[in-house]
Amino acid sequence: MQKVIIVGGGMVGLSLALMLAKQNIAVQLLEAIRYPNYEDDQLAPYHSSFDARNTALSRRSVMIYQQLGLWDALQQHATPILQVHITEQGSFGKARLVAEQEKVESFGQVIENAWLGRVLLTQVRQQALIELIDGVEVTSLEQDQQQVTIHALRDQENLELQTQLLIAADGRDSFCRQAIGVGVDVHDYDQVAIVTAVQTSKPHQHVGFERFSALGPLALLPLPGEYRRSVVWPVKKGTEAEWLGEENDQHFLDALQQTYGDRAGKFEKTGKRFSYPLSQVLAHKQAVGRVVLMGNAAHTIHPVAGQGFNLCLRDADVLVRFLTQHLTQSEDIGDPENLLAYEQSRLKDQQRVIKFCDSVVRGFSNQNPVLKLLRNTGLVAFDVVPGIKPLVANYAMGLKA
Repeated sequence: MQKVIIVGGGMVGLSLALMLAKQNIAVQLLEAIRYPNYEDDQLAPYHSSFDARNTALSRRSVMIYQQLGLWDALQQHATPILQVHITEQGSFGKARLVAEQEKVESFGQVIENAWLGRVLLTQVRQQALIELIDGVEVTSLEQDQQQVTIHALRDQENLELQTQLLIAADGRDSFCRQAIGVGVDVHDYDQVAIVTAVQTSKPHQHVGFERFSALGPLALLPLPGEYRRSVVWPVKKGTEAEWLGEENDQHFLDALQQTYGDRAGKFEKTGKRFSYPLSQVLAHKQAVGRVVLMGNAAHTIHPVAGQGFNLCLRDADVLVRFLTQHLTQSEDIGDPENLLAYEQSRLKDQQRVIKFCDSVVRGFSNQNPVLKLLRNTGLVAFDVVPGIKPLVANYAMGLKA
């Protein structure tokens, strides 16, 4: 039986391991952090990979989890997005997408990472084909024409593992990527994302909002519970201290109210805020020999349109299809030529998403009056010109990848 090693057990690594196991491919999954014990049925504890953030799963991502047989478990903690509203503070432009008008059940589902990670980890632990090795530090990686060899340290025990295929899903600062000599292009957005959940006096009615402001692009998405909403608010780096800490709760709520207006009613409560620096990190290559980069190790992008995880999940889905198709013709699951073919097949979708997210951030960060007029005219055109909405909706849902 074929065996694959995945380095990195975040949401992408766990999802990919389950996809491979479904195809009868054995997996050794290595994660640096010790996973939590989920035997307690209380609220899911935070873990570095399953943190305070939430994920807007596109339609395509929901379909992938349905194929894995996981959606029934995930749906209990997910909230559908039935409408999307896009506006800019102090401007006339606005655009709206309505699921019913686009003849889809929803544009996607919002789920808190803590719950998504909990469900994925529980499923992985139940899979006989997946060996989970957590609390392990990879110290070296070498490869030749036949195999990849890694050395790792776990509880003072030295491990030596070998495989025909290694998938590096070990994050933006990937050790594996550096070990195989792949460079990156980095763009620092000079922003920090403030992430939390809030309670509003008006129900969310399954509407997601993107509100562009001088402070940064504010995303407000529906969460389970009629009045709960998630907040992802990129602000200028260095200003985040004024939004964090319990002593700043009311200050944060007031800023939300001023930026967002009264569409959600009154912003009544806020949870603890967390902050994450934002940068774009793009690997120069994604397949080198018998090593494939996956997830943020391959491409870390701005969260402005909620496309990052969905793009990674599509990558994983396509890679598994390439591997299983190749296995019908060869016993070499890590054939470098097949991995290069996978990489080439993904470039168009990746480049389109990366360019779109980067363009939105740069375009709406500029407060030049002429540019503001142009982009608000564009929002109006988006809302009234026939044919644009279905095209954009399908791309946003991951159905035109």
